[in-house]
Amino acid sequence: MNKDNNRQIFLDTETTGINNTGIYYEGHRIIEIGAVEIINRRPTGNDFHKYLNPNRSVSYESFKIHGIANDFLINKPNFSEIAKEFLDYIRDAELIIHNASFDVGFINYELSRLKIGIKNIENICRVTDSLAMSRKMFPGKKNSLDALCSRYNIDKEKRKLHSAIIDANILSKVFLLMTSGQISLSFMQNRNNKKNYIKNFKRIDNITPLRVIMADKKEILAHETNLNLVKQKKGFCMWIDKFMTEIIKK
Repeated sequence: MNKDNNRQIFLDTETTGINNTGIYYEGHRIIEIGAVEIINRRPTGNDFHKYLNPNRSVSYESFKIHGIANDFLINKPNFSEIAKEFLDYIRDAELIIHNASFDVGFINYELSRLKIGIKNIENICRVTDSLAMSRKMFPGKKNSLDALCSRYNIDKEKRKLHSAIIDANILSKVFLLMTSGQISLSFMQNRNNKKNYIKNFKRIDNITPLRVIMADKKEILAHETNLNLVKQKKGFCMWIDKFMTEIIKK
């Protein structure tokens, strides 16, 4: 049992599919679990990754998303065989999931089939929905994992097909950036902190006045000629006014 309060598990699942009506997970199964462990904002390498035999076929719609075929899963363990290991792994951690209700619904459904006394993983760990967080941070914008990768310049080349372990790893990178303040908005907010803002400036005394070099008549005429060409081409030029003519007359 790990009770480290700074232990975070980034998790994703892939499934056989979902129902278009009724309870979305009922009758479907988890076929891949991927989880990445972060302690004190550092990856530990203690990741959890399992493919599972669902004892049913994978829907064609889901296969197009993750590319996990029925034949590949035949010799993989059932969820019941890895349940204890999985529960021990996530116990007492903060479980961070993008669109958490989807994955939690599937996991709790798998647990309900086992009748082992745990009906809800939120009884053994704390669940944080990174999608809900990103919607608060970026209201009105797309907040899918792909969109967040683009926003934070995270390489998503490996994400041609959905993969639980790849997505969990990407989510960990996205989340750490989301909570580190490494975006322009946070930089601007930090300017309100006088200590952080002023310490980067150095006072310079005895500054000599800057030399001002005025344009001569020839340069001004050349400039006005260019502005007139702009006006002829576009039909207007906001910089042409009587001021230029007065300068030339002088």
